[in-house]
Amino acid sequence: MMGNPQRVAVVTGAGTGVGRAAAQALLNAGYSVALAGRRPEPLAETIALAGSKGAAALGIPADVSDADAVANLFKSTLEAFGRLDVVFNNAGINVPAVPFDELPIDGWRNVVDVNLTGVFLCAREAFRIMKSQNPKGGRIINNGSISAHVPRPCSAAYTATKHAITGLTKCIALDGRPHDIACSQIDIGNAVSPMTAKMTDGVPQADGSVKAEPRMDVEHVGNAIVHMANLPLDVNILNMTIMATNMPFVGRG
Repeated sequence: MMGNPQRVAVVTGAGTGVGRAAAQALLNAGYSVALAGRRPEPLAETIALAGSKGAAALGIPADVSDADAVANLFKSTLEAFGRLDVVFNNAGINVPAVPFDELPIDGWRNVVDVNLTGVFLCAREAFRIMKSQNPKGGRIINNGSISAHVPRPCSAAYTATKHAITGLTKCIALDGRPHDIACSQIDIGNAVSPMTAKMTDGVPQADGSVKAEPRMDVEHVGNAIVHMANLPLDVNILNMTIMATNMPFVGRG
């Protein structure tokens, strides 16, 4: 058994961006962390960047849209660490922005498979473990995104999945009550990552203009995840929104 079996976390999409920041923040906070992602090389890089804290990390290549891969992810986590306390469902994809009537069905299905079904599969495995372990319970944190509240132009697939995450989070939170399983949603604005690099050059706005948008240091997101994870299980931040102060989210588009 590796690391500290008392505080164990799984982070999906841990190879880059928000997932990497969350995994490193959890490692720095003393957690043993299973890092999941499709490619092993970014996972290994995340672990290496953690320095000595990386000794409590385990990289597990996994496609969250594949039920067998997800089952293996959580089985491997239990074999390595002995229990499960926190899951951060962060893995997500998008498709190029196109007018709604030009959105291809394969693109729609790919986004739904990863962003929604992937969260369901990971949360279901976590729920089963947390319900049956001793001491029982744990926390599931879902990455909802600002798009769980308002869409960007030409983003039907991504926005639909992120709105759905809100409903899924509430259902897990409700069904988890008898088992000391808390479920939270974090809605993240423009954090500095490869996915948001285009924000500095300008992105389409609701009024048809193209404007640059401010971004925040992704380290703040990792710290927010640790704050949510460290709460006692009788306390839950059901929804948290974290964003750059001047991001054009609050107001009229």
